[in-house]
Formats: sequence, structure tokens, C-alpha cells
Amino acid sequence: MKPTDIHAPEYFHKVVDCQWACPAHTPVPEYIRLIAAGRYSDAYMVNWRSNVFPGILGRTCDRPCEPACRRGRVEEEDEKHGTKKEPVAICRLKRVAADYKDDITPHLPAPAAKKNGKRIALVGAGPASLTVARDLLPLGYTCVIYDSDPRAGGMIRSQIPKFRLPEEIIDEEVGYITRLQPEMRLGQRVDSLKALLAAGYDAVFVGSGAPRGRDLDIPGRKEAAANIHIGIDWLSNVSFGHINKIGKRVIVLGGGNTAMDCCRSSRRLGGEDVKVVVRSGFEEMKASPWEKEDAMHEGIPIINFHVPKAFLHKNGRLTGMTFEVVKAVYDEKGRRSLVPTGQPDVTMECDDVLVAVGQENAFPWIERDIGLEFDKWAMPVVDKVTMQSTHPKVFFGGDAAFGPKNIIWAVAHGHDAAISIDKFCRGEDVKERLPPMVNLVSQKMGIHEWSYDNAISVDHRYKVPLKEKEVALKNIKMEVELGFDPKLAYAEAQRCLNCDVQTVFTGNLCIECDACVDICPMDCITFTPDGEETELRKRLSAPAGNLTQDLYVANGLKTGRVMVKDEDVCLHCGLCAERCPTGAWDMQKFLLEMSHAGHACHSR
Repeated sequence: MKPTDIHAPEYFHKVVDCQWACPAHTPVPEYIRLIAAGRYSDAYMVNWRSNVFPGILGRTCDRPCEPACRRGRVEEEDEKHGTKKEPVAICRLKRVAADYKDDITPHLPAPAAKKNGKRIALVGAGPASLTVARDLLPLGYTCVIYDSDPRAGGMIRSQIPKFRLPEEIIDEEVGYITRLQPEMRLGQRVDSLKALLAAGYDAVFVGSGAPRGRDLDIPGRKEAAANIHIGIDWLSNVSFGHINKIGKRVIVLGGGNTAMDCCRSSRRLGGEDVKVVVRSGFEEMKASPWEKEDAMHEGIPIINFHVPKAFLHKNGRLTGMTFEVVKAVYDEKGRRSLVPTGQPDVTMECDDVLVAVGQENAFPWIERDIGLEFDKWAMPVVDKVTMQSTHPKVFFGGDAAFGPKNIIWAVAHGHDAAISIDKFCRGEDVKERLPPMVNLVSQKMGIHEWSYDNAISVDHRYKVPLKEKEVALKNIKMEVELGFDPKLAYAEAQRCLNCDVQTVFTGNLCIECDACVDICPMDCITFTPDGEETELRKRLSAPAGNLTQDLYVANGLKTGRVMVKDEDVCLHCGLCAERCPTGAWDMQKFLLEMSHAGHACHSR
């Protein structure tokens, strides 16, 4: 095999998995170490620079980083005590930094002292547009944000229930951006992109979300319309105080996170018999596993493999629904079909139905004769790197770009779009972007001492404390999750394996004494003759079966052999470096710097 270039970004793409899995590339191990040290404000700022909304995301993120966490691969399952392999609670530790930080406003950028003469229109005041504004305002751009709602935040404010995300958290973190002095045109709907372009803006960013919920066109829909509600619209009405009650018997249709928010909100607004009914199987539901757990914890059953057939009504009032019972059948290519089981249809009585079967984009305000192309799904054609549309002045991000995702993706889109808008306004090629900057810094403080805590915790994942169910269900604005206190936060932070602190090997210093092999607790180091990767993986000290994880290979040994380390199971404990008599092993912290608008990334 070829020796591994440990300074290459591609290598760290496979090693610091959590940071790369996060769309905003937040340096996860770095802020977790700061939390363990009680440096909450510093941890918050590490987050703020990359993901913009630490307190919001610490409560609502879909956690794409956690499945990539190495802890979930090396931890042992304990069936006796009911514990399983689980990643570090990365998301909830993010909230810890937000909950316990000091006043961080002195560390935030100030409004630009001088404007650069460029005006940018942003459609929608949600996370994508707010991220673009946050990146561009300090550079001197004038950002004008339009939104039909009376308050900024977009779907963060209108669609996430307050028992998950308190209003004051939204106000605080949106406020960190509005203090940079964008022009806020709230309560002002944009009805024509052509008119907006004619207003003389140098660029337009569309971050209007996916504002339309899908309906269900089955018999009885029109007759029972008064008690059938589109999920995201209903949540918005609840959020802004227009709705404060619902019937005692509620059916929620759909298996995504919106459905989970609808059913849990219903429980708090008077729903006594609330159930979720889904076409698919439980494991195939799009809702996050923890969202399903939270709903069931509140006494809400999830009924799977039931396809809606009709709304039942009497004298113009909804009385129930009928469902066809189906099962999943897979063909030889693994494609799923839902086929009837032949069982009798199921009837469920209800007073209200919330339809949460998906969201879609609505762009009636974008004219089709302005040079902006749409695909066959009526979505704008958008470059996935630059976020630029086929109209050079128009950029998209968030749900408006590629359909419904989550907040962290909207933030990532906002960062990318801000770079493009900045380069476009400078007359530069928006497609030319610097690669990530990678640096390694030794953590050695002595022969056997490191600047990071390399003790490996054997604890399983700690649970976030919850408000008592009886109390939580009485108030739709009462936050359910209490969050980690400092003691629990420290314990959970200690579970992090410091994947960004790398074992760096220098072959010409090695005397091949095998001391590192002897002391490694995971048998992940092997000195062996070189060979093809497939064959080499089989004859390591512990066979490396995870083909998605790169091996670390180094040559330069006096015997001509190579050193191979399996990164899949390495704990980054540093024992190899402590034991090495010649300093051939070192523990070096990996630093990743992503380019943002205004960084030294322009081809001047």
C-alpha cells in the first residue's frame, strides 16, 4: 500500500468522522474538551463560528455527527444491563455550552464601520438567510431581509414547538445576528423575484424554506375539512398563538419529525387520545429515533403499516378515518412495495386529524421568464457547491434549495452561498474555492504528559433529564428536556475519544521494538511486510474489517516493513506515544479551518 499522507484533508475525512459528518464541519472534539474544562463560553464560540445557532441546534439538531462518532464503534454492548453501543451526546453537549456560557457579546463581530456599496436581498428570515447575513454584514454588505412573518427565525420560530425550543433561545441567537444591523423587512411578503431583481440588488439569496405541507386527497377530505389540518400550518398557528386547543381524539398522519411535533403538541392542547398512524414500518419512519421515543414516552402510540383510505364524517363534521392494513414486500433488488394483507379495513374514531405526510416547495412568486431554470420536480436548478442558480445573481439555500432537510444543512448552505455572493460581487469566479486548511500541533508537555485528557472513560451514554411528564403535558411552552448540569456534562464529555488528536508516526525514528504493539489496548498497530490493501487487512494484529475506514500506513523502517494502524478502533489514548522510547509516536491535534466569506480565499 502507499504510505498515508497524514496531512491530507482526505485522510482526516475518514478519521475525525464527527467533524466531517457535520455539514457545518464543527470541530466537535475541541468544544467537548472545552466543556470538560468548564470553559463554556469558549466552547460556545467554537460552535458559533461554524454552526451559528449553538443553543438552538443543541436542542433540535438531527445529529448527523453522532452516527459517525467512533465511540459507537468501540463501545461494548451490555445486554444484562440493557446498554448498547452509543455515540457521545454531541448535540446535547452543544446545548451545555449555550446554557452555561457567560456574556459572549464582546467576542462577536461588530457592525461594519464602513459599507462596501453592495446590497443583498435575502428572502426569508430563517436559518439559511440569517447565516448569509451573519457572514456578509461584517464585510460591509448591506443585507435586506424579507419575511412575511412578524418575527425573524423562519421555521425555527414557526414550526418547532416551544416545549422543545423556548422562545428566549431563539430571540437570543437571532439577536446575535440582527445586532449586526441588517435591514429587517418583517411582515413583508415577496411576491415577485423579477421585481426584486429590478430593485437594483447586487445579488438575491432565496432562503424561503419549504412552506407548503402536502395534503391528502382521499374521500371525505372536502366534507370534513373543518377538522383536518395541514401539520406545518397548524404548528405555525400554535406557535403564533392563533390556535390553543384541539379535540380530545386526534389522529396524526405521517412518520417524520413534523408528525412527532404535531402529536406531542396535541397532547398539550387537550388531546387525550392521540395516536400517530404511518404507512411504513417503524424502522422506516423518517422521524429521528429520539423523537419517536419522546412521543411514546408521552403515551402516544405509533401505529404502522396503515394506509389512509377515507375520512369519515356526519353532518359536515369529522367522525373518524378508515385505513387499509398493508405489509412490506421486497423484490430481488431490495425495493419495497406496500401490499394489502387482506385483513378488514380498520376504523379509528377522532375529532381532529393533522396531516404531516411531507412538505414541498412553493415558488409561485418566481417568474419562469427570468433565466432561472426549474427541474421536473419544480425545484430550482442549483449548484450544490456554490448554491448559485442558473440566474447568476440568484442563490438558494436551506429547504428552498434541495427540499426539506434540517437546520444544520441550512447553516452549511448559508456559509457556502455567502462565499459565492462575496466572490460574485467582487467579480471573481464563484466556483474557485480554497480547500480546507489542515494543521497538526503536538500535544506533548513532557515525556508522559499531554495537553489533553487521554484517560478513556468506560461509562455508557448519560441520559438527559426530563421534566416530569405530568407537569410537562400541562403547558405547551414548558421545556421538556432539562439539559445536562455541569456534573453530568463533564461525565458525558469524558466519553469523547479525542479523535482529532492523532497518533503521528515518524518511521526513521522507530527502532521496531514493538513496545507500542504490546501496550496498545485495541491491537490496532501492526508491523508487517507491505501488501495489497485487501490482503493486508486480513493479517493485521486485529483484522481490519471496516472497509469504509482508511488504514494509516507508514514506511521508512530499517527492516523494510511498514507500520499499519487500524483507525477504526484506535482510542487515541496516547499509550503508544507514552511507551515509545525514541519518540517515533507523537500525539498531534488536528486543526481544520474551513473557508468562509471574508477569509483569505479570494483570487486577488
